[in-house]
Amino acid sequence: MIFALTGNQNSGKTTLFNQLTGANQRVGNFPGVTVSGKTGLIKKHNNVTVVDLPGIYSISPHTSEEVITRDFVLHGMTDAIINIVDATNIERNLYLTLQLIDLGIPMILALNMMDELQNNGGSVDIEKLSKHLGIPVVPICATKNEGIEELVEEAIKVAENNITPKRIDFCEGPVHRAIHAMVHVIEDHANRKGLPRRFVATKLIEGDDSLEKKLEISYNEKEIIGHIVLEMETELGTDCEAALADMRYAAIHDITSDSVVKPEVSKEALRSNTADKLLTNKYLGIPIFIGIMLLIFWLTFTVLGQPLSDWLGVGIEWLAEKTSTAMENAHVNDVIQSLVIDGVFAGVGSVLSFLPLIAVLFLFLSLLEDSGYMARVAFIMDRPLRRLGLSGKSFVPMLIGFGCSVPAIMATRTLYSDQDKKMTTILVPFMTCGAKVPVFVLFAAIFYPQNQTLAIMTMYVFSILLGIAAALLFKNTVFHGNPIPFIMELPNYRIPSAKTTFILVWDRVKEFLLRAFTIIFIATIIIWFLQTFNFRLDVVADAANSMLATIGRNISGIFAPLGFGNWQSVTALVSGFAAKEVIISSLAVVTSSVEGETLDAAIKTLFTPLQAASFIAFVIVYTPCMAAVAAMKREVGTKWMFGIIAFQLIFAWAVSFLVYNVGGIWFS
Repeated sequence: MIFALTGNQNSGKTTLFNQLTGANQRVGNFPGVTVSGKTGLIKKHNNVTVVDLPGIYSISPHTSEEVITRDFVLHGMTDAIINIVDATNIERNLYLTLQLIDLGIPMILALNMMDELQNNGGSVDIEKLSKHLGIPVVPICATKNEGIEELVEEAIKVAENNITPKRIDFCEGPVHRAIHAMVHVIEDHANRKGLPRRFVATKLIEGDDSLEKKLEISYNEKEIIGHIVLEMETELGTDCEAALADMRYAAIHDITSDSVVKPEVSKEALRSNTADKLLTNKYLGIPIFIGIMLLIFWLTFTVLGQPLSDWLGVGIEWLAEKTSTAMENAHVNDVIQSLVIDGVFAGVGSVLSFLPLIAVLFLFLSLLEDSGYMARVAFIMDRPLRRLGLSGKSFVPMLIGFGCSVPAIMATRTLYSDQDKKMTTILVPFMTCGAKVPVFVLFAAIFYPQNQTLAIMTMYVFSILLGIAAALLFKNTVFHGNPIPFIMELPNYRIPSAKTTFILVWDRVKEFLLRAFTIIFIATIIIWFLQTFNFRLDVVADAANSMLATIGRNISGIFAPLGFGNWQSVTALVSGFAAKEVIISSLAVVTSSVEGETLDAAIKTLFTPLQAASFIAFVIVYTPCMAAVAAMKREVGTKWMFGIIAFQLIFAWAVSFLVYNVGGIWFS
């Protein structure tokens, strides 16, 4: 048995999914959290699956979210629909409900946030609402896990008994005549394709070309359809889409007038409106956002995260010393000792020490996101992004990109236009992902110890400025035209959920640890092997005679104009294709052969401050990890993937060249 979980954005859909399945799915207080369907088994019902579909406002195929939801429910993939509705915004939410009822699929309505509605003086007559809609209605509070068991029992009953909506016809007058005339015209086609007749009729009236092609409608039938639509539009004095929207909202008004007592404006809404006068101010919004991010960076890299990171680093060093002593006392082979100490501890251990920084940074970002503030940031960023040829909706994937490029690139599928999708995919890697943070922190601590936070912030700002430059380049060359208008709901500010915050931070920590003990571990072993042996598989006394050094020297000429033509830095960059954290582990491994020399001291021998700046510039721009490249291929295709990689490498070389050579003139 399969249930489709549908609803508007910010209706509590993912929260309900978590309560139903017990899964730790990410919950966010801004639109676009659910990029594609998530699946889970309902607790205590091992044969019942629920699929969390993207949040949508209608099932017209205008966006990727709508297409995903529409295809899933239309093609017989579900036994019943659980439609979650925000009780505090019931009139707007019911618009999607009426469209879903048209499908004639067994359906139940989960009326969420009943506690907020009642706390603000509102109420719903559940029996009347159920009777008007012709489907079961169950009041719930997903955040408090109230009404969930009743919802599951009712949903299973509806699915097992195939109880379809008792009422489908919500129209009257000219729209009523048009829909019923259309049903007669397309009835045979709809039955042959296994599609609900009324749903097909309404979509053809709205001018759904994709559905018209699918039904294989003849020329004469198209003429009849055109006459039906024209007659309705002439009689009503409006276009077809507006006519159907008016019909649905008129029906919703009649239903809610009889069954819903509207709440007073909530305290949350009043507080949110007051706060938004400042936080979304035309002139102050962006400076406030920058100030908040500066505070987060200061707390992360100076006050909280760095001390924890230092302590963890000391602990790893202590463990490495104890392990080394134990192996020496046990007379373990020197090569094995080198593998464990110079390979695993130097490589993986150097990356693990940055774990507290990652956790603290994402703790703050999670709090901003769950509070509803990040939705405001997307809103205030719409104006500057439009000047770059994008809409404000592109900010959501780019914001996710500060965590990880993979889900950020996947999130581009929610964008309305192909141009926005491709351009945002190109720009996402410029948003410094969590994997680059260890590289930034290490180099800032070595070369700018007195101004570490400022240095890291500068790296972030520099990456954003480079993204803006790339956007302007593409806007004036490959991507022409105006961006699609941006429509976004601003949820009320809420106190962040401790559970949601923990889930997000734990997901990031878990992902970091998984990468550390898989990709980074494997890459570290490979790098250690290549720098320990030569091509005859003899152990080398000097790493400069190793396979790794030979390979690095053969390609180092490409990087010589950038100031870091040594084989150590070149091989670190190459290894960074696996994951950006591997740059640190690679440098740790290739410099570990120097007896008694720390990683910081070794890096100082490889780079001057100017060379380090050039190296960081290249790291900021060049191709992200292989997982992100695979995501690019899925979202924009192989041809665009290779084009984006080529651009990133060329652009990275050019930016690094300018940093080194212009900086050399400036500081000479």
